[in-house]
Amino acid sequence: MRAAVYPGSFDPITNGHLDVIKRSAGLFDLLIVAVAKNSGKKPTFSVEERIDMIRRVTHHIPNVVVDNFEGLLVEYAASKNTSVIIKGLRAVSDFEYEFQMALMNKKLKPGIETVFIMTDHKYSYLSSSMVREVASLGGSIEGLVPDEIIADIENKYK
Repeated sequence: MRAAVYPGSFDPITNGHLDVIKRSAGLFDLLIVAVAKNSGKKPTFSVEERIDMIRRVTHHIPNVVVDNFEGLLVEYAASKNTSVIIKGLRAVSDFEYEFQMALMNKKLKPGIETVFIMTDHKYSYLSSSMVREVASLGGSIEGLVPDEIIADIENKYK
């Protein structure tokens, strides 16, 4: 079985993330969407809230599972018996950072490959931080995130 890990903070999941998830799920038998517990960041949503939102918007994709991890991504991927890490890219600026990370991951675990997937062009400007900013200022986040989680995000800022 070919499995892949798609890691991220998903704070919150956006339509760009969901686009990468759907397309990656079509390429692999199993796609593990892995929410990072990054102690260096101060997330808006708890790990549990992020997992819940991702599960709700991916429930219809049978080969997607949602999990969380902390520590080195390559160690997590190896613990899940996968040798593929999916990284979504929006623009060339994403590539430079992700390329460096992929090379470091390759140095740490030579058997793990990174696959880059470009998000649909209509989401190339979209980021979780942008969604949080718009929501915190009372703007509409419709079309930026899956409809099922709009209320969760708006309620966080009320």
